[in-house]
Amino acid sequence: MSNIKLSTLPSSLLPRLILLSLFLGGCQTLQPEPPQPAVIVEPGIAPESVATHEFELTGGQTLVGGLAAMKSRENDTLPDIARHFGLGYNDITWANPAIAPWAPAPDSKVLLPISFILPNSPHQGITLNLANMRLFYYPKKEPGKVYTYPIGIGRQGWSTPTGLTRIVTKKANPTWNVPPSIHKEHAQKGDPLPSAIGPGPNNPLGLYAMNLGFNSYLIHGTNKPYGIGMQVSHGCVQLYPEDIEVLFKKVGVGLPVRIVHQPYLTAWQDDSLYLEANPLLPKWSGQKPRLKKQLLADLRKMSAQKGVVVDWDKVERIVERADGVPTPILVQSPSISELAGAATLVKHPDRLYQQPEPEVIKDTDWAALVASFDSETDAQKLAAMLTHQGPMIPAHKVQKDNNYMVIAGPFKSKKELKNAAKRIRMDFELNVEPLEPNSVSVD
Repeated sequence: MSNIKLSTLPSSLLPRLILLSLFLGGCQTLQPEPPQPAVIVEPGIAPESVATHEFELTGGQTLVGGLAAMKSRENDTLPDIARHFGLGYNDITWANPAIAPWAPAPDSKVLLPISFILPNSPHQGITLNLANMRLFYYPKKEPGKVYTYPIGIGRQGWSTPTGLTRIVTKKANPTWNVPPSIHKEHAQKGDPLPSAIGPGPNNPLGLYAMNLGFNSYLIHGTNKPYGIGMQVSHGCVQLYPEDIEVLFKKVGVGLPVRIVHQPYLTAWQDDSLYLEANPLLPKWSGQKPRLKKQLLADLRKMSAQKGVVVDWDKVERIVERADGVPTPILVQSPSISELAGAATLVKHPDRLYQQPEPEVIKDTDWAALVASFDSETDAQKLAAMLTHQGPMIPAHKVQKDNNYMVIAGPFKSKKELKNAAKRIRMDFELNVEPLEPNSVSVD
């Protein structure tokens, strides 16, 4: 390895880097095969799949799914695990606050919150609940069934609207006509865009798009799948590429779409009352006292009707924790830690769906020094964030003396390196140091 000048990057920058990396361009190519079903590991019981997207509804049921858990492996990230199990970034990070999303310690027990309370809305068409960033589809041709998918939504200043609308058009391989406001945003970043971007890996709409009755708002795929479960879009609703493909083929033009913001959801199941609390989006943060007051009134009414006793201290803890996990709230009901401890343990698949695997940097390849850290974990986080861009920016964590470097590569040409350097500068606000062939080798 050549003598590389090291400049240590402050760890405090990392939380901001992930958001920057998801706001602007980039793409990941859709692969045709679906995620492998997870296999339950329980002695003496035949293997079976864990339901993640499709659930049966019986007798007015409004709580679906269940909790599972899986042990992480080296080089896993929570976003990889989330995508494999039909969860968003919000779902898995809220449920696992003690685990570093981009660098979980191997053999960590990761809670998989594949349990959802349906929004308080008609079971018709599509309902989007912005509070927990999840879509629910009730197919007319399949009564008693619901499909659910995690979504990405509009960030602050580009909020996804609420209300009743419908799907007005559908388009496979869409062209993105870049709005003037986005033109301006990219120009200010030094990244001018063309007036339109056709089908292909650089199209942020992905492979499928459905226009809503709200002007300029769509439900579509994405070329940045690891932003699902975050507020990262310009107002549109994004799905994982594999999810939008399924939904696009199922729904028709004219289907009603309700967009709601319901952070507090309740449901009865097996004579137990459940509460799911989600963080309020910034747009509604000032309404928390009112919404909490209404929740408590509803719970008093629901418990009185069945003559049961609510554990009000537990309700308070759930509301403040706001982790999106449906939790029973009657007196002597199990706590979240007890529920997590009893969660079904599933076998780690041979490979998590679409988990990025950067190639080894050879002597003939170009590369780039992105940053250096005192902390191995911080270096691993940045390398993982780069690797999870779309398309992937391959990156490796490399130890040199007492520092941990993040090396991007391999790149097969100087031009390819320059393009990656521009993306890193735009998306992460970091300048890289080019490394010529034969100057670095990463195994």
